[in-house]
Amino acid sequence: MGNRSIKWGIVGLGNIASQFASDLLLIENAELTAVASRDFTKAEEFGGKFNALRMYNSYDLLFEDSEVEIVYIATPHNSHAELSIKALEKGKHVLCEKPMALSYKDAQRMIEASKKNNVFFMEAFWTRFIPSIQNLLQKIGNGIIGDVNYIKADFAFHGSETENKRLFDKELGGGALFDIGVYPLFLSYILLGKPKEIAAKAIMHKNDIDLQTSMILQYETAQSILHASIVSESDMKAIISGTKGRIELNAPWYIADGYSLFINEEKEATFTFPALGKGYSHEIIECQNCILNNEIESKLWSHHNSLDLSRIVEEVKTQIGLSF
Repeated sequence: MGNRSIKWGIVGLGNIASQFASDLLLIENAELTAVASRDFTKAEEFGGKFNALRMYNSYDLLFEDSEVEIVYIATPHNSHAELSIKALEKGKHVLCEKPMALSYKDAQRMIEASKKNNVFFMEAFWTRFIPSIQNLLQKIGNGIIGDVNYIKADFAFHGSETENKRLFDKELGGGALFDIGVYPLFLSYILLGKPKEIAAKAIMHKNDIDLQTSMILQYETAQSILHASIVSESDMKAIISGTKGRIELNAPWYIADGYSLFINEEKEATFTFPALGKGYSHEIIECQNCILNNEIESKLWSHHNSLDLSRIVEEVKTQIGLSF
């Protein structure tokens, strides 16, 4: 990165935003200029904790702040599209928390706004940028396990409807698929691309969000077996198997600090790649590099990649009867 600091704004000041802001403090060329919440007391507390220069009780006021260069949007899923587009139209770069939108149509609108206003936009798929995934993709690309023909990945935990109302709130885009199911779908996509066929089944809540969803992605010579649940646990390892061997990502795989390589069922090697901070730091660095290089999208997680994944998620959403 160059020497110039990049000035950030954050809208939506929940748990994810706190973790993100902690990592932002680790980046020498990053400055937290402003934060916004509809609850001004929350904005003051958050801003004070993370050394923000200004606090707002309105997202629009932050978008109008002439010093803010890039906005991190960490509000509930249902507001991602409209807030991203609003910020992009104000000439702000945007890093929008995943999933970028609750429909493919909205995802298209967001990308169009980035291009129309010539400003950077990226979906915040932080897993794409952590060191273990970067290294794994390089090694697999070099043929270390041969041709990938099987992936198993899940993301599952016991969620509490009383403690985490957003997760079970249909109006806010809750449910397993959009909150966590996008992660295993992402892993399959970055390794195998778009599938030929998708088969998905879900167990639904009384309010019509999915409690758990299982997916099979069919490729020409490969399959991915994927699962997401907010009512049950799993070991949260991921297995990537090829014609010469397999890789097992450490749990939880979406923020893996390393992986093991197996050749002919024997453990060949163990690789360790700790993340900087909580792991959000790596996507922050990517955003800043793109902005400093006058790029409106990342080469590692491009507009095209986000639209592809959104299309895959849309197909699963349709198959399980989920609508917002």
